[in-house]
Amino acid sequence: MRDLLCRRFQLVRTATGLMLSVQSSWARHTGQRMSANAVRQLSDDAIGQAFPESAVRFAVLTHLRVWRTVEEQVRQMERWIVAAHTHCSEQRALRSVPGIGLILGLTIALETGDITRFDSVGDYASYCRMVKSERLSNGKTKGHGNRKCGNRYLAWAWIEAANFSLRFSPSIRRWYERKCSKRHKVIAIKAVAHKLARAGYYLLRDGGTFDVQRAFG
Repeated sequence: MRDLLCRRFQLVRTATGLMLSVQSSWARHTGQRMSANAVRQLSDDAIGQAFPESAVRFAVLTHLRVWRTVEEQVRQMERWIVAAHTHCSEQRALRSVPGIGLILGLTIALETGDITRFDSVGDYASYCRMVKSERLSNGKTKGHGNRKCGNRYLAWAWIEAANFSLRFSPSIRRWYERKCSKRHKVIAIKAVAHKLARAGYYLLRDGGTFDVQRAFG
């Protein structure tokens, strides 16, 4: 199951790259931005009208068709995972977090493994790549450690959870917007992911349900 989820992660990244390529080409040639949902509705005729040059049109059509194929493979994987997965207390606890569904919950649980191998919540957050890798001396930054330490799949999963949580939790959304008023959006979403990862550590260790006020109050 873990290998299948890792393969899904790789396919999702491939699909995202193809989507961005189509959106970039559309914006460059039409001067208009296009949402992901709009790309899904694109027809060959619409692409033909937007890209009169045959070479560009062929490239965009190729990216779009490959993207649709990859998206279908991801959906097939997800259907198999839903049919094959087994319920566990860790899954129930994680899915109490707004934005964490079956796939993200499984990814987090399987990539984390035995939560007791982490001595503290800080160790777990570091493993999830949620904290900076810096070398400090006398309060001053003297360099950076290996930014690739930790688990890239967990880093992706918690960032995904953070993005989805903004849709489903008004409290988290308000906290995020306050953070955005002071810092860049990328830093703000990483801060949300960090808080969710810390909450996830305790949910995996102790069970229970997610308390949004405790995490973001």
